Amino acid sequence: MSPNGSDLPHCLKGVGGTPKLRRPMRRKLVQALTAGLVLATATGCTYKDFPRLGMPTPVTEEAPRILSLWQGSWAAALATGVLVWGLILWSVFFHRRSRTKVEVPPQTRYNMPIEALYTVVPIIIVSVLFYFTARDESKLLDLGKKPDHTINVVGFQWSWGFNYIEDVPGSTGNAKTDPNLAAIPDRFEDAYPANAGGVYDVGVPGDRNPQTGNPGPTLWLPKGETVRFVLTSRDVIHSFWVVPFLMKMDVIPGHTNAFQVTPNKEGTFLGKCAELCGTDHSRMLFNVKVVSPERYRQHLKELADKGQTGYVPAGIAQTTHEKNRETTNL
Repeated sequence: MSPNGSDLPHCLKGVGGTPKLRRPMRRKLVQALTAGLVLATATGCTYKDFPRLGMPTPVTEEAPRILSLWQGSWAAALATGVLVWGLILWSVFFHRRSRTKVEVPPQTRYNMPIEALYTVVPIIIVSVLFYFTARDESKLLDLGKKPDHTINVVGFQWSWGFNYIEDVPGSTGNAKTDPNLAAIPDRFEDAYPANAGGVYDVGVPGDRNPQTGNPGPTLWLPKGETVRFVLTSRDVIHSFWVVPFLMKMDVIPGHTNAFQVTPNKEGTFLGKCAELCGTDHSRMLFNVKVVSPERYRQHLKELADKGQTGYVPAGIAQTTHEKNRETTNL
């Protein structure tokens, strides 16, 4: 090559004969940054949505704890990413091969401080994430507080049933001795009200919410009062997920799961099965309608007036081994 670059192709020469090999790269960088800007601003999210990082607006008193854990995980991931990307870019720019020297760069082997660093740091990161996850999980699954209401959610192919374990005028019976609730362990009976004859509602995939038109049956909940969900299945594993609750729990045949929430916002929200449970899994949808406590009690009375008193079968009973495995005290 000639000193002044005269033997370079014409397309690779810039003004004054200087090579312009880097111009296409700069052009691509500008295009990539422009595409990233468009992607970030065209997602349809407002500045109020951005802090939730894709999560819906919480509608229970417990959901902000989950949202905080989600945001903290993102912050930790971002900090780790910035550190890793920074080290990569630093190596690329400051340790690239010299244009004038052809030599093997110094090799670093058996460096104990470095090896200790990249062993200890990941352990610390995982330990911190584990601590906050275990702390929040124990709070979210704590059933020590006696709930105001208990609802048995029954999953089956391909819809949902809701047993409202309540003392409802017009419904006689006792939830503690009702054979349809025999699959629920005795340890949940302390939360049942006296003379809980109860009412029920059972859906089919073709049901529609009359207000929103969304598919599936509608589960009614009172605002500002704690509700315990006792989850049972009649057939296979399902998963009970109310989207703005920001949590879900598996509905397992022969095993009873439970959690409780306190809704704090009225409205109608979407729910779905989050576990692949067979052919019509995608149709296992439902709605959750949060209303005032007065309207909630009125709805239970309406179910009783329609003859939907008592309970539908809760599902597959627990085996003796499973009952012995679980704790006897909440």
